[in-house]
Amino acid sequence: MHTTTSECQLVRPGSTIKGKQDLLYNVGISAESVGAQGIHMQLVRIPPGAHAKAHKHEGHETAIYALQGVSHCWHGERLEHHTVVSPGDFFYIPAGVPHLPYNPSKTEEAVAIISRTDPNEQESVLLLPGLEVLRTSL
Repeated sequence: MHTTTSECQLVRPGSTIKGKQDLLYNVGISAESVGAQGIHMQLVRIPPGAHAKAHKHEGHETAIYALQGVSHCWHGERLEHHTVVSPGDFFYIPAGVPHLPYNPSKTEEAVAIISRTDPNEQESVLLLPGLEVLRTSL
């Protein structure tokens, strides 16, 4: 574990990991990489046709900036809302809101930068398998 310093730090993206949500991440800024105490920043990649597991982040907000590809996201208590996120869009997910992002493209990967108010990121992920059956037509 990294200790907090008062020095600025350059971080190269880490190796690709698969999160609890079943998405692919390259972690940049985190508690582990720089000793961050209130923020986490990473790159997420959603392969063509892939989707995350329905989940929420308890007590932590999420900000997303889409870089490449068009992703979609079901969100809300029963995943009743739907948003299309295109390159150049910002997307905000309030703390505790269930969501299920996916990539409907058969050929293009969706890539985005994600920042959360949880420096440990994966610790606040709560999977919601009961909601996934609501959106089986992905």
